[in-house]
Amino acid sequence: MKRRGLLIILSSPSGAGKSTLARRLRTWDPSLAFSVSATTRSMRPGEEDGKDYHFMDEANFKELVAQGDMLEHAHVFGNFYGSPKGPVQEAIEEGRDVLFDIDWQGAQQIANSALRDHVLSIFILPPSIAELRRRLQSRGQDSDDVISRRMQKSWDEISHWDSYEFVLVNDDLEQTEDKLKSIVSAERLRRSQQPSLLDHVRRLQDEFGDMS
Repeated sequence: MKRRGLLIILSSPSGAGKSTLARRLRTWDPSLAFSVSATTRSMRPGEEDGKDYHFMDEANFKELVAQGDMLEHAHVFGNFYGSPKGPVQEAIEEGRDVLFDIDWQGAQQIANSALRDHVLSIFILPPSIAELRRRLQSRGQDSDDVISRRMQKSWDEISHWDSYEFVLVNDDLEQTEDKLKSIVSAERLRRSQQPSLLDHVRRLQDEFGDMS
């Protein structure tokens, strides 16, 4: 039976393993697509419009926000970022899941949007703050100053853990991945995600009527 798609939101402090888990989730199910965000920042070398971002000017971005055509949006370091509603709504109606890698503020906006009935929100916690710092340092990508700023921001992000439907402690990547797959598999079977169930039950009722 045809189902509706899910808006799968993954959030976590930097270093908790969210990006790795998102990649593994897409390997497990290649039909799962990332939401392509819109932005007003300039395109960088190697980026492709419609693939990396939907690039647009500030006037067009603000017009979409005013029309209610952005599921969530934010102003970051002088540029606007947001998730266009149209492509996501189309995917849901076609039974395709869309994955969002966003912070708690974006998650709250989507949870309060017109598509809130199809949201699956999951927060990833680190096993400890010491382990969170170790993971950030082991990347070898950021300076000590950047790591310190990320650590300072992490508590604000962690403090919103209880606004999510599911919370996983990523103390073992393989086990956390298995739990994540189980959650997605179960939520796909949620009654609200299966609009054809009502017709099926009516057919069963008709069969009972034919037997009487």
